[in-house]
Amino acid sequence: MEAVKLALEVKSLCIGYGDHVVLQDLSFTVPARSIFAIMGASGCGKSTLLHALIGLLRPSAGAVLFRDQDYWSLDDAGRGRIGRRFGVLFQQSALWSTLTAAQNVALPLQLFTRLDATAIDALVELKLSLVGLTEGRTVLPAELSGGMAKRVGLARAIALDPDILFLDEPSAGLDPVASERLDQLILQLRNGFGVTIVMVSHELPSLYAICDDGIFLDAASHTAIAHGAPRQLRDGCTEPTVSAFMHRTDPVHAGA
Repeated sequence: MEAVKLALEVKSLCIGYGDHVVLQDLSFTVPARSIFAIMGASGCGKSTLLHALIGLLRPSAGAVLFRDQDYWSLDDAGRGRIGRRFGVLFQQSALWSTLTAAQNVALPLQLFTRLDATAIDALVELKLSLVGLTEGRTVLPAELSGGMAKRVGLARAIALDPDILFLDEPSAGLDPVASERLDQLILQLRNGFGVTIVMVSHELPSLYAICDDGIFLDAASHTAIAHGAPRQLRDGCTEPTVSAFMHRTDPVHAGA
């Protein structure tokens, strides 16, 4: 049997602030071309973990491996090389407010490639069209709807053709129609371009619709207490905290 190709491996990860432990002894793998969910209730460390994975927060112990390279054991140049293989969509899109939609998408191409202005403009057009934005290139972020801002943020995240795309609460604040459209776009990016996607989310419809693997973080134990696809955890996990989250019920009665 052919071994599963891994895009990311986390080993015995510990993260904290001073004496405060956020996550401890956390280990998991992310298969290549999967849509991997980081789940859990508020305060469990989802965003903290994401920050450690994308290079914004150094863990106190453990390893984060990309293609068998331990990200946090490398020097700045080595981490920079790996980091350019990431795309990130932040929860509030994090668009530059004084730049137009097209200029936001162009920025990573200007910073990290030697392409001329004509080539960059063509790539910006392509990336915006991939996320369904064929108009509004000159619109500023303040003039965009929530769904459009997410799409521009996603176009910027895929500007450099990343191997791994990290999404922080991509559906947060979107209406059901916009959220479903974004789900379909995420699926298209995975299926059409082979991108591995790691997604922090508490939106159950999105988790069930598109994610095929994941972990569930627990605030009490500061680690993962369940692994698997959200649908599998919903239908088969008897851990009360996980069942309560997956069914939005009282954890006292979820295991009854």
